[in-house]
Amino acid sequence: MKVFTAAMLIAMTVSVPVAAKDRAPTRAERDTIEKKLRSLGYTSWDDIKLDDDRPYHQPKWEIDDARKGNGPRFDVELEPRTLKVLQTERDD
Repeated sequence: MKVFTAAMLIAMTVSVPVAAKDRAPTRAERDTIEKKLRSLGYTSWDDIKLDDDRPYHQPKWEIDDARKGNGPRFDVELEPRTLKVLQTERDD
């Protein structure tokens, strides 16, 4: 019975995804992301973080309060490998 219980605990541990915390970009990642944001017309932004803490979801770069000049603020989501824009949402 002890062997069965131990085997079940190991199986449950392996099959449940572990949530990682959001993280800031490395210097090289930040440089690449900022270049992409500028190419999209953004001139300033606040936080940049990799959202990688949702089980069963792909990670994404989240950029908070990206602005084009003095215009409105947007929250922008980028695909980590290609930096393709996944979503842009006005942040009122």
